Amino acid sequence: MIDFDKPIERRASGCSKWTRFAADVLPMWVADMDFAVAEPILAAIRARLEHPVLGYGVSQAGLKDRIVGWLAAQYGWQVPAEAIVPLPGVVPGFNLALRATCAPGAGVVVQTPVYPPMLKAPENWALRRLDAPLTATVEVDMAALRDALGQARGGAFLLCNPHNPTGRVFRRDELVAMAEACLAAGVAIVSDEIHCDLLFDGRRHVPVAALGPEVAAQTITLMSAGKTWNIAGLNACWAVVPDAALRARFARAIASVADHVNILGLVATEAALAEGEPWRRAALAYLQANRDWLAGAVAARLPGVRMALPEGTFLAWLDCRGSAAAADPQAFFLQKAKVGLNPGPDFGPPGAGFVRLNFGCPRATLEEGIGRMAVALAQG
Repeated sequence: MIDFDKPIERRASGCSKWTRFAADVLPMWVADMDFAVAEPILAAIRARLEHPVLGYGVSQAGLKDRIVGWLAAQYGWQVPAEAIVPLPGVVPGFNLALRATCAPGAGVVVQTPVYPPMLKAPENWALRRLDAPLTATVEVDMAALRDALGQARGGAFLLCNPHNPTGRVFRRDELVAMAEACLAAGVAIVSDEIHCDLLFDGRRHVPVAALGPEVAAQTITLMSAGKTWNIAGLNACWAVVPDAALRARFARAIASVADHVNILGLVATEAALAEGEPWRRAALAYLQANRDWLAGAVAARLPGVRMALPEGTFLAWLDCRGSAAAADPQAFFLQKAKVGLNPGPDFGPPGAGFVRLNFGCPRATLEEGIGRMAVALAQG
């Protein structure tokens, strides 16, 4: 029996989420769920710990076979095992993908608002960041994207799908249009798809590289069991790089920098893909119920706050510009409600007046957070 309602005390566990703020603050910020990890994953870790040596890990053939099988079963995406490149994390993955794909001083296109490390990645390699903001309704602005891509020749497009922080899941036609624009501009695609197994309302994820061989030839896709099965702290993910030449460049970029993966992360990832599906399905149903409850509560109890219904992820993007918290909503809710949220401006200029809220938690925690925020807004 999987009990997602069960509260778990995390403050003494050394986790980032519950140590960033003071003890009286309810943390609802970083993309880390407050749910117990699936028992088959924990059992696999315990079994590995029966061996007393924890040296450098290496990906076994079984793990790559599991990944290949998962991609085929979930997305109908057929890739060879040699296309899988294990990595210690998606953030180092997309940073090193830029190193592998971009000419010196080239442009890197991002769709703001977007995950903060994506905004910072270009400057890590002395590359030019080019913003192509999403529309006010969180649609792809193709005119803005094409303009930015035109300035980025020899560079890369950093795609985030499902999109963080807005929860958009881009449709196939949107992905086709974006991919065609990248092909026309001669720009590589680096796609962060870490939330792709947490989609709502029966949606099915479309990996951008699965659109066709021409797209796959210039795409590095980054995926992980970390968000889906709540094992992000084990620092394990994988890249899918079907093109052999691009894969060789990527291998050179990660050599001696990110070519060792946490040995327990490798074990946990294989167990998640092999035996974690019942937990994932149950978690997805719980998260969708939380999302639906949250949407109703925001509309009914948080005056002046608006929330577009997330299509995936366990993150909500709250527009507070019409509320009493408009000037600085993150500071307002932290000081007056004792709720810790992500500040919108961290996600780029379109984030002003927004906060990101994590609803990957027991319903009681979510209700407490919204209740605190409602009281703070009522008091002004």
